[in-house]
Formats: sequence, structure tokens, C-alpha cells
Amino acid sequence: MTESHSAERVLIVEDDPATRSGLTELVRAWGFTAEEAADGAEALEKVTSFRPSIVVTDLVMPRMSGLELLKALQPEIEHIKVILLTAQGTVDTAVEAVKAGAEDYLTKPLDPNKLQRLLERLAELNEQKRENQALRRQLNDRGRFGRIIGNSAAMRALYQVLEQAAPTPASMLILGESGTGKELIAQTIHQLSPRTSHPFVAINCAAIPDTLLESEIFGHEKGAFTGATDRRAGCFELADRGTLFLDEIAEMTPATQVKLLRVLQERKFRRLGGRIEQEVDVRVLAATNIDPATAIREGRLREDLFYRLNVFTIALPPLRDRKDDLTLLIQAFIDEFNARDNRSVRSVSPAAMQILRAYDWPGNVRELRNVIERATILARGELIEPAHLPVFSGAPVPATAAPANGVTIAPGMTVDEAEQKLIMATLDAAGGNKTRAAEMLGISLKTLHNKLNRFKEDDAKGLTP
Repeated sequence: MTESHSAERVLIVEDDPATRSGLTELVRAWGFTAEEAADGAEALEKVTSFRPSIVVTDLVMPRMSGLELLKALQPEIEHIKVILLTAQGTVDTAVEAVKAGAEDYLTKPLDPNKLQRLLERLAELNEQKRENQALRRQLNDRGRFGRIIGNSAAMRALYQVLEQAAPTPASMLILGESGTGKELIAQTIHQLSPRTSHPFVAINCAAIPDTLLESEIFGHEKGAFTGATDRRAGCFELADRGTLFLDEIAEMTPATQVKLLRVLQERKFRRLGGRIEQEVDVRVLAATNIDPATAIREGRLREDLFYRLNVFTIALPPLRDRKDDLTLLIQAFIDEFNARDNRSVRSVSPAAMQILRAYDWPGNVRELRNVIERATILARGELIEPAHLPVFSGAPVPATAAPANGVTIAPGMTVDEAEQKLIMATLDAAGGNKTRAAEMLGISLKTLHNKLNRFKEDDAKGLTP
């Protein structure tokens, strides 16, 4: 089935009626919205009413030529792409027209496949441009850039780099502490690139055993190793024409790094146990949470692979260096969990915000999200209060904190006492559902049962606080 490009309006300008009609029908069959005009003068009239994003025009026509039409469209050239159709004898003129702002030219007799590929490429560029414009409006209106949240100076500088680098085919290295959102950045780069309609595949090199990582990346043939009962496509195959994100690249073995380097250089790979090399068109984005220079010095990252990946470097600031974004992030998470859990938390109290701002967030945005998720569950009213927050090391704690649910955590309280109060309040918030309470607390169900049993034993012995 032909992919729909109905958002792209294509105006066909040709003085020969049969050629004009045939081209218009062909372009429509490719999924575009198309209209036609008999010459440049009629085309100018239709530009106002039809508002095309692409104009395909013959060069030599009566009344107004393709070159004259191009000059007349100069004020709109940023929004309208012009493709010229030219006979062999007027190629030099077409080349001059391209220098004057035309997107490209095709010679007659026209090759339909070339025209289709060119139109699809321009459609992808226009879609990418519209996506960038939408993201910029979103940033100005809500402090967001796609799924990335933040309006601080550090984040705005990051967005500028993303806009410049994302449309290119270059490999990129994303640096940042754990929890800063490296995969989110990779997804945004993919979204802003011409590859956005093709797959985005992510793999965490640290989460897969060394013995399986190579198979995950390159795939394997049946019988390639013990347990390989079927042929399996790897990440490179799955991401063909799209983007492959390799997180924690320094955790990849040196041998696998060598194979990865070869794929990046030659655009070919071979499955494990395979004999045939396959060509692949994949943009590779890699990330690490450690300093690349340190990783190279320690032998964890090959220097040649680093240079091959490091065409562009994106360095994500830690949350402690962009606390101006805390309010935006917190409100976004509150809205997310309100919608998911049918809660009605409105905001964070001034006392709780003081604690959140004083904390350095070693786990960055991931840690903040977890804290707000738990707080929205524990909160009974419209505000998140200090007692709904965990006890942060180094953060100020109010003298008393008594929310509506009756949980009181005060300075001098023992860890055991605070733990029991938190567990019982969480269990109450989960409606007595121990599985849900364990998830909220970040502990296993078995651990929760053990703690509850211990509380019962302490109560029987008269040791309950």
C-alpha cells in the first residue's frame, strides 16, 4: 500500500495537457494531494488558493516560464520547494535555477521513480520542519521540547544543539549521569530526524550478559551457539533505515566494540554463525554515564570507536545544575500520576518545595519522578506535604510534619519508627493491597510480609512505638 503524504500539497505546472494530467494522477497515486496549472501565471494564482508545499514545474512554458515562476515565488521559497523539469538542451538554465533557490531539477523524459524519491524526501524534510516548529511552540507555551521538560538556560542550549544535529545522519554520543534522560534525548533526536517514520530501537548494553550482547546487536543464525534454535534478527536489522540507541556503550566487551566499529565504517554486518554480509542503513546513537576519557584510559571504551561515535556530543546537565526546572518537572509528574491513578493532587506545599529544592538529586530526573509518584499516592488532600516525602540526606526537615493521613515524622524519631509509620500509611493508601504497597515502597512483596510480621511480633512484645 502506498504511504500517505496527504499533508503535502503538490502543484504540477506543465503546458502539455497530457503530460500535466498524467503527472498529476501519478503524484496522487503516490499518496500526495495534487493540483495542476498550465503555465507559470496560472500557477501563481493557484499558489494563493491551493497553498502547495511543493511545486513541480516545466522550465519552458508560454506566458511565464519555470524560471520566471521561481523568481516570483522567492518571497515564499522558504515554505515552497520547487522542482524543475527540463529538456537536455536547457540543463544549464536549470542548474542556474537551483543556485537561485530551486530544490532540484529532473531531465526529460522524466523517470517517475526519481520524481517519487525526490517528492518523498521533500515530504520528510517538510514533516521534520513542521515537527521542529511544533516543538518550538510547545517550548514557548509549556516549557517542553517534545517529551523533554525544562526551560532553564542549560536546557535551552541543549535544545539548540538537538535542532542542529538531529536532522543530520551523524552518529552522536550522549553523556550524562544516570537518570538524566539519555534515552529520552535519543528518542527526540530520532523524532526530529528524517528517519522518524522508521524504527527506533534501544538496547542497554549493561543489562545484557556479555555472552548474549553480540547476538542481541547483530542477530544469529540457527545453530550459531547452544540454544540458538532459530534464526534471530538483531538490533541492526530491526533498526534498518531508522535509529539504534546503544545505552551504556562502555559496558560492551572490546571484541563487540571492534565489530560495532566495522559496521559503523562499512555499513555491513554479519549475523553470528552467518556467512553472508548484509548492508544496513542505521543511525547509531550511543550513551554513557561515565567520562569517556576515563573509560578509554581504563580500557573500557576503544578510542577509535569513541572518535567514530563522537561526531556530535550531547552533554545532559544533572538536575542539581538546573533546579529552575524543578517546578515544571514536578507539575508534569503530578499531572501524569493524577491522570493515571485518578488522584486530585494540585501542587506542592511551600515547605515541601523547600525540601525538594535543597536536595541535590543524585538520581536526577528519574529519582524526582519516583519521589513525586510516591508523594501523590500518599497525599490525601490537594497538596504534597513534607511528610509525603522520603527523608533526604542533607535536606532540611521541618520540626513537625503531620498530614491529613495521620503520619508524623519528626526529628529524633528512630529509623524503625519512621519505617513502620511509612509502611502502614502506604498500605492504607493502597487500600490494603500488599502487592501494590510493596511496589509503591520499592520493596519486594516478601520483604513487606517480613516487615509486617516483625511489627506484629514487636506489638505482641509491647515494643511497638
